[in-house]
Amino acid sequence: MPNEPAEKPRRITVRTDGPVLVEGPVEIVLEDGTVVSSDRFCVALCTCRRSLRFPWCDTSHRRRARD
Repeated sequence: MPNEPAEKPRRITVRTDGPVLVEGPVEIVLEDGTVVSSDRFCVALCTCRRSLRFPWCDTSHRRRARD
């Protein structure tokens, strides 16, 4: 509607060799259509696919160097 304030944009922080940090709450749609959600104020999304809790980062990227 006109005259309504715009919603504050969601902040996403990309980290080198680490997860993508997204200000929450978030809803994630996975490749197979599964929907996962979190109401936390900030979530870490795995980008290396090493996480045992994918799509959430569990810091598995710290244990192995990337080729």
